[in-house]
Amino acid sequence: MGEAGPVVRIAGRLESWRPKGKVGFGHLEDATGRIQIYLRADQLGEAWNLVPLLDLDDHLGITGRLMRTRAGEITVRATAVELLAKSLRPLPRPKREVLEDGTVRSHGGVADPEFRTRQRYADLAVHPEVREVFRLRSRVVTRIRSFLDQRDFLEVETPVLQTLYGGAAARPFVTHHNALDLPLYLRIADELYLKRLIVGGLERVYEIGHDFRNEGMDRAHNPEFTMLELYQAYADYHDMMELAEALVADLVREASAGGSRLTRGGVELDFTRPFRRVRFVEGIREGSGLDVLTASEDDLRRRLREAGAPPEEASSWAGAKLLDEMFAAFLEPRLVQPTFVVDYPKPISPLAKVHRDDPRLTERFELLVQGREYANAYSELNDPDDQRARFEDQLRQRAAGNEEAQPFDADYIRALEYGMPPTGGMGVGIDRLVMLLADQPSIRDVILFPSMRPED
Repeated sequence: MGEAGPVVRIAGRLESWRPKGKVGFGHLEDATGRIQIYLRADQLGEAWNLVPLLDLDDHLGITGRLMRTRAGEITVRATAVELLAKSLRPLPRPKREVLEDGTVRSHGGVADPEFRTRQRYADLAVHPEVREVFRLRSRVVTRIRSFLDQRDFLEVETPVLQTLYGGAAARPFVTHHNALDLPLYLRIADELYLKRLIVGGLERVYEIGHDFRNEGMDRAHNPEFTMLELYQAYADYHDMMELAEALVADLVREASAGGSRLTRGGVELDFTRPFRRVRFVEGIREGSGLDVLTASEDDLRRRLREAGAPPEEASSWAGAKLLDEMFAAFLEPRLVQPTFVVDYPKPISPLAKVHRDDPRLTERFELLVQGREYANAYSELNDPDDQRARFEDQLRQRAAGNEEAQPFDADYIRALEYGMPPTGGMGVGIDRLVMLLADQPSIRDVILFPSMRPED
């Protein structure tokens, strides 16, 4: 053994253990890494009686002197050992191979995605790369807050339990308040409350919080998810595009060690500003050959069936749903590089201001990368009469069978009647953004405890 160093105290999980008679070598592991320990019966005295009872994954406290072995590995020669927590169930650890350059390569381990998400504690314990995904997530949220705080935005909190939901096209979760004896809804968006604050004179506000939508689950959707929503008075959707570009480019620099490019799925994505712009109507026309503003609904359904839509489903689509399906079939999949899709038709944008040059359109954009939406923004509608008419149209859509149409919010109309300044607003899906930055294929990989059916 090499020259002795200072006395230290360490703690961690027993990650490996190689006993031989009255001595043994092992490794303790914590969130910062692993270090070798060296235990001898003549150094530990009565504490040696504990050593034969140790199991892998026990939490130990070690006091001892630092030294370096003949192989050059920094080691703690223990003078005291304390059992801090007993592991009654072995972790599903992968096998580890230490390479010549000192790096550690893992083999095997748990590959079942259901096990890893259901028992996230075990997944985190044995996969350092998973822990790093959630460290990145934390850094992303911190950086978003810093980015907005530097631009004089105020972070606020709005109700999660609401008597009337709105701000998005989605079905809500419903609960019941016993004391008030009335139904309440988990919010589907923060929008309508945040815009009330704009009316109240808080001219730059944002919220990072959980929203809840009672709808399908897939690789990009979880019923409970994290959204950033922000609103800025005396701004429009062009200002929001500039803000979105600056924010996303800043986060890409954080994830790529200062660069503007990410390689995802074998494709190099370039986040150099400015991002490409594509108009909604022109983009769909290029993919489908139809103008969604002038074509009949029958023509749109026929074109969707030709593109592979289920005939029975396509026959039931109408109005906003039909436009959404055209977008999903003929434009969304073709947008690989960061792209703003701008100027959406009025029927699918009930909270956006009418376009200043074409009353059939609204001043709205979505940011898409590799065919997936990451941000949605408007020049916010601030005309109470127009907003009332659009809420009434949503009621008609609901009566016609659209379960995702928004209810009529009379209090929000009243707020607009006090006068809301021209406002730009934007929502950004935090989970999807982390999926992109951390190169994870599923939203479950970036949510610590995603929604799952209970075990039998």
